[in-house]
Amino acid sequence: MELRHLRHFVALAEERSFTAAAQREHIVQSGLSTSIRALEKDVGALLFVRGTRPVRLTAEGQALVPSARRTLEAATAARQTVQEVHGVLAGRLRIGALQSTGHTLPFANWLAEFSLAHPRVEIAVRFTAASTMVEQVIDGGLDIAMVALIEDDPAGLDVVPLLTEPLMLACPAGHPLAGADAVRLEELVGERFVETPPEWSIRTVIDDAFRAAGIQRQIAVEVNEWSMALDLIAAGAGVALVPEGLDFGLHPRSTDTVQLVPLIGVQLDRRVDLVLPSGHAATPAARRFAELVRAKV
Repeated sequence: MELRHLRHFVALAEERSFTAAAQREHIVQSGLSTSIRALEKDVGALLFVRGTRPVRLTAEGQALVPSARRTLEAATAARQTVQEVHGVLAGRLRIGALQSTGHTLPFANWLAEFSLAHPRVEIAVRFTAASTMVEQVIDGGLDIAMVALIEDDPAGLDVVPLLTEPLMLACPAGHPLAGADAVRLEELVGERFVETPPEWSIRTVIDDAFRAAGIQRQIAVEVNEWSMALDLIAAGAGVALVPEGLDFGLHPRSTDTVQLVPLIGVQLDRRVDLVLPSGHAATPAARRFAELVRAKV
């Protein structure tokens, strides 16, 4: 089994298109097809369902993806380890991050410092849901991620705590609760809510809090972007519970039209952590980035 065949397999599994995967790997489509057939011959099973668009994995193909990623990462880590002996860090660093990471943490500054210190490392940042990022770090789809964790000690991962911030009620400036010193969850009965998707960790925290209080809430709009959520609140579409550190300066249309009110009677927090595979399962680049972040927090 050749590494290039595994690399081509992972590219096709992620891109779900022969054209896109071939372009990503800088080969012609016929070469990609030949490589996939060679891998299927090696493993003794079909890995993709033929004739589907987008390209779809078979059950065997789905089972192979995590192992293929880990094998490729192990090979990359081996090369990087040798290069580190000569004082040169190279390769890739795939980082997952929350949309609001840059509001409360100097994420861009950390990336810039790391990039300048290690110019041979190719950095790719992906913004997605925390639960998805944790899974991707575990199965090798990401090298490291800044996430809002729910559980304290995820199996197989090292955790670097970054911050914990309270959630606050965000409401239109003209809302009856806008001038309150604090608000209880019970006072939000009957309100329309602008919410984040169910797979976001902050949504899990909020859902659990309302469930524990025995309160049902009406979700008027669900969006996966904080700027859109703030604009909807400002326009009167509903209220929301948002991180205290959300930077309204990044959303000038909402600066004077949305008010934050502290919660009372319940402590709801969003935590942000840096997670990477434990020990030698982490790539050298991921370990080095974690070292940089640890020195900053």
